[in-house]
Amino acid sequence: MDVKKTGLILSGGGARAAYQVGVLKAIHKILPKGHYNPFDIISGTSAGAINGVALASYADNYRIGIKHLERIWMHFSCDQIYRTDFWGVSASLARLTRSLVIGRGYKNDTVSLLNNQPLRELLQEVVKFDNIQGAIDSGALHAIAVNCSGLESGESVSFFQGHYSINNWQRQRRVGIRSRISLDHLMASSAIPMIFPSVKIHREYFADGAVRQLAPLSPALHLGAEKIMVIGVSGIAHKRKERPQSSSYPSPAKMMGHMLNAAFLDSMETDVERLRRINRTVDKIPESVRKKEGMELKSIELLEINPSRSIDELAGQHAHEIPRALKLALGGSGNASQNGSGILSYLLFSRGFCKSLIDLGFQDANEREDEIRAFFADHFHD
Repeated sequence: MDVKKTGLILSGGGARAAYQVGVLKAIHKILPKGHYNPFDIISGTSAGAINGVALASYADNYRIGIKHLERIWMHFSCDQIYRTDFWGVSASLARLTRSLVIGRGYKNDTVSLLNNQPLRELLQEVVKFDNIQGAIDSGALHAIAVNCSGLESGESVSFFQGHYSINNWQRQRRVGIRSRISLDHLMASSAIPMIFPSVKIHREYFADGAVRQLAPLSPALHLGAEKIMVIGVSGIAHKRKERPQSSSYPSPAKMMGHMLNAAFLDSMETDVERLRRINRTVDKIPESVRKKEGMELKSIELLEINPSRSIDELAGQHAHEIPRALKLALGGSGNASQNGSGILSYLLFSRGFCKSLIDLGFQDANEREDEIRAFFADHFHD
């Protein structure tokens, strides 16, 4: 049986990405015992990029990689991601306010709600970037992509490190550039605009990869994926909600949450729907006709796993874990997660919330064990 190159798509979503760790942990439990990496190609965005690169750095031993990733998330606290002390938050707020009112004092002043220097220090310590090339050379990994958004060019840029046969690509508003993945790429990919500071890579400043990411699945396909697993963080995906009655003017926290949902969730759901539609179309065209007409189209097997319950509601249950300084920065709203527009679920890097998300991901993936086994059927073939 031919083993198709399997791509893993890890979407962004701040603290929501803890859910992905639970799903990956369950996949390791379901697959045959061994140390191999079941994902040839990994494409990550924002916090999903952090998970992806951490996993890629342990591609030679997937079991240890999963344990390492879980250990990181299970011991998270908000102050490991951004400054939560009153002075740190106040200083960021002051710079942001000054920039909005009178402009920046200096050309290189950062403008953001929060200071995520603690995250940079943590990633520098726990992610083994030098291991990635070794995994590629050994064949344990075909490619890893970290997706960012260029603030000057307006392009979605996929920085990738992979097999020598992979070429750069360029499409409308999206490009792929061969790079050696570094800490700056991760910090740029997770730089949520106005919340975390943008990062300069070469000649341009970059922000969170979810911004203007029109086709989240495409980097993995460009890197050679023949089937794709998507681990989303939307929560009860594709389920239409009743339109609620507004009782008051939306708070800044609610509006920010709405914008984050639009950036992190909507494009992934749209692209997955588009791929399913293309698959249905391709399946109706006989292979002989496709060959005769020179149509370079093929169906891409897809498995999508999303949270079975609302992550906003889950975040609300852990609202008491939010740092007081952050609560002040959000306008005194300890829980701005109502009506699916919560910023809390993106910023609540607390141990309790992350553990709940990991447990939910593990449970959701185990309940779909048959689908996962079918998706990885070639891995079970003797």
